[in-house]
Formats: sequence, C-alpha cells, structure tokens
Amino acid sequence: MLVAEILEKRLIRPPDVFYYRLHAPLVAAKAKPGQFVIIRIHEKGERIPLSLADINPSEGTISLIVMCVGKTTSELATLQEGERIRDVCGPLGNPTHIENVGRVVLAGGGFGVAPLYPIGRAFRDAGNRVVTIMGARSKGLLIYGKEMESVSHRVAVSTDDGSAGIKGIITDALESELRENGADLVMAVGPAPMMEAVCRKTASFGVRTIVSLNAVMVDGTGMCGGCRVRVAGETKFACMDGPDFDGSLVDWDLLIRRQKMYKAEEKESFEAWKKRHGF
Repeated sequence: MLVAEILEKRLIRPPDVFYYRLHAPLVAAKAKPGQFVIIRIHEKGERIPLSLADINPSEGTISLIVMCVGKTTSELATLQEGERIRDVCGPLGNPTHIENVGRVVLAGGGFGVAPLYPIGRAFRDAGNRVVTIMGARSKGLLIYGKEMESVSHRVAVSTDDGSAGIKGIITDALESELRENGADLVMAVGPAPMMEAVCRKTASFGVRTIVSLNAVMVDGTGMCGGCRVRVAGETKFACMDGPDFDGSLVDWDLLIRRQKMYKAEEKESFEAWKKRHGF
C-alpha cells in the first residue's frame, strides 16, 4: 500500500462529486482500464473501493471520481491539493477484456460514467466503433461529457426530465441505438438497478452485455468474502473474479439486497463523524 499525494482536486458536480488526480506511479504503471483501488485516508480510517477514472503511466498518476455519500467519502472531500491519502492499494480486480469486436456501446448511469472513460479509450484504440450513452435524472447531474466525447465516435444523452438530450431513462436511448445501429457488445456501469435494466433491454436484442459490479467490499483480495455475488448460480467474489461479469448471469436481487445490508450502520457512523466535526 502506498501513500499518494493529491495533485489536483476539483468539484465537478456541485455539491458532492469531486475529481482527484493522485501521484501514485507504481499503481499507474500497472493499472488497466476496468480495475480499481482501495484507499484508506488515515491510519484509523475504513477501506473503500474506488474505480479508476483515468490512468496516466507517463505522469505516474491515477484519477478518481468520488461522490460524498457517507463518512469516508465526505472526509476525503475535506482534504486539499498537496495533502496525502494514507493508503492506496491497487490495482485490484481484473481489467476489462479489450478486443476488436466491432461496435461497442457504453452505457453509463450518473457518475458511473467515469470508469468508462479509460475503458472507452481502450476499446477505440483497439479499432472498435465506440458509442457512449450517458443517463442521469437531469442535466446538472451529468459528468465527464467532454472526456467521453474524446474517446467515442458518438455520445448520446438521456435525462429523466428532458433537460439534456432525449427525455427518458437510459434504456430508452439504448433501445433507440440498438434498433437503429445494433451493437456487438454493450458495457454498463452505474447503479445496480440501472445495470439490471440495461441487461433486460439488451437481452431482448440478443446483445452480450458486460457489467461492472460495485459490491460491498472490505479487503479487495478475496479474503473477507464481503463482495460475494451470485453469477450463473455460483458464488463469485467481485474483487477477484470481477468486477466485470456477464450481466445476463448476475443475480441482481441478491446484489441489491447485499448493497443495503449495512445502511443503518453506515448512517450511524456518518452521523457520529458529522457530530464530532461540527457538520
């Protein structure tokens, strides 16, 4: 595990989504699109997994997109450029399998679009035609638009309220894309219900769909078993066997239930942290 300096910090979606660029040359030298890191802010902090939103081996940097949803992510938001994160462990998980399959559609929900940026770049570099579909509740919740445009042949946007792109949910835009142009592969990253909906839609078109599962995770090395998911009727560990899986084989009901297992404890910890720090 490495200490990583924060070289750059930006608020990219007010009030709670931040971009971080970290100096982590050993991680950057080995990391591949689709992998993740586990960070610990200080010696007594909890470990949380974060997807890689960019990898730059020549500069020795990695980038993370973090939404403040609990104690640790909110505590991370208090750190500034020049400060250091106590531990950065990685790269972890298996890289996304990249090959020239023809036409690749990337479906990103909310800030889940960020890890699709290095993945999209890799698919395009491999000779694929890459189309990105970004979905969010409203225009203000969209992120990484310019980044995805730079690695995609075309970007389509859907918002629930119609404030950007087409009015509708992401599967509406995906259905239009599949009907008009088809796809050889779809990859989805976002909240579990969104990924499940994408898989239901692509199944009706017979298109192979890969998802990146954001299971509950502690150590990230297959020791704790916290990230277990059921895929094709078998127990898998998202940290070691994933995080990418064939979406048609995932037990989505079990995954969603497990993601909610510690909500009460997470809320209690967050409230105690806010009280201690006067928030």
